[in-house]
Amino acid sequence: MGIAKSTAKFVAPRVAMSAGPKVTAGYVRVLLDRAIDGVGPFKPVRVACDARLALAGGRVEDAIGEVVGIHVRYASAQGFLTNLGGVASMVVTIPANVAGLALLQCHLVAAIAYLRGYDLDDPRVRNAVMATLLGKDEVAKAIKDGRLPTTPMGLATSPVHDPALDERIAREVTSALFGRVSGKQGASVFLRKVPILGGGVGAVADARHTAQLAAYARKELRDRRLPPQR
Repeated sequence: MGIAKSTAKFVAPRVAMSAGPKVTAGYVRVLLDRAIDGVGPFKPVRVACDARLALAGGRVEDAIGEVVGIHVRYASAQGFLTNLGGVASMVVTIPANVAGLALLQCHLVAAIAYLRGYDLDDPRVRNAVMATLLGKDEVAKAIKDGRLPTTPMGLATSPVHDPALDERIAREVTSALFGRVSGKQGASVFLRKVPILGGGVGAVADARHTAQLAAYARKELRDRRLPPQR
């Protein structure tokens, strides 16, 4: 076990370094826009959420619960597929896993924000969605270190949009995603000799992290809908 951990720590950073340039901060920002506007299997967030809300009889939290369940299942499937293959395939699968998770998790958090009454056309809200991908602990650390000025909720409700934050937040999220994915794949480096086991580890890890991220988003992005008129 000690040898496995040592090898994982050695392999993961080296693979991440070689894969990193393929998925840049700018690309992750593009993924955010595509996730919100619709791409691949994902309909535009507004369209998907309006349909889900109708099916839930207008009950926002029930609709959010359904959205979370769907995205966790998507995360499990993509985690399985991008963690198949041997160690050599990590150079290809790490960028694929990063892009897949970024797209899926952006779509999920944006959906929660939309259903809670946030304007997805507002750049402050888009920065908040992206910052949420860092997760609770990393957001707290980034604020403490001065890398972020405030929480996702604070970003979404800031009086003005600071364009300088766009690139900074994208860099933070890109770095965090590569760290998680390369660490996960490196830790399972020996399991990857048996493809199904490697895929299983990826499926569980990505599904669990996506569920945790959804819980953080639901807690952080508080409801901003206006109360119904009496």
